[in-house]
Amino acid sequence: MQMAHDLTAEENLQSLGLMLPQLPAPGGNYLSAKRVGEMVYLAGVISSGPDGVIMGTMGADRSIEDGYAGARACALTQLAVLKRELGSLDRVAEVVSVNGYVNAVAGFADSPGVINGASDLLVAVFGEAGRHVRAAVGVNALPKNALVEIQMAVRVKEQ
Repeated sequence: MQMAHDLTAEENLQSLGLMLPQLPAPGGNYLSAKRVGEMVYLAGVISSGPDGVIMGTMGADRSIEDGYAGARACALTQLAVLKRELGSLDRVAEVVSVNGYVNAVAGFADSPGVINGASDLLVAVFGEAGRHVRAAVGVNALPKNALVEIQMAVRVKEQ
């Protein structure tokens, strides 16, 4: 999935038929986003959808497709955080990094396949500017038994 070169990130999101979710309140004493110069650091968000938290454990009760969808849902939530913080996704110059955490059984070896759900969405929305460095790490627990958590950093265009 590549972004059309003549569309902005906001237009491309619409052309993909994607809607940004409502933002949950932070689950503790932290900020959802913090701007430092031209960088915006985003707190981790857990996989959630219209029916609530997407829960489960990779390698036990969830498939790669489930995990991919959970990571994609996290990326959509992060885009909603960015839109609230910046006013428009068109202010994003580039996605710099993505840290992905996958709730998984010991020995689960395909965390990268799960986190591709977030990476693929970011490239679909931002094109080359959505390509990023990342980590894809399997962990033994996430908040609310979430399937995936994604944390990001982006660089903002100068105004």
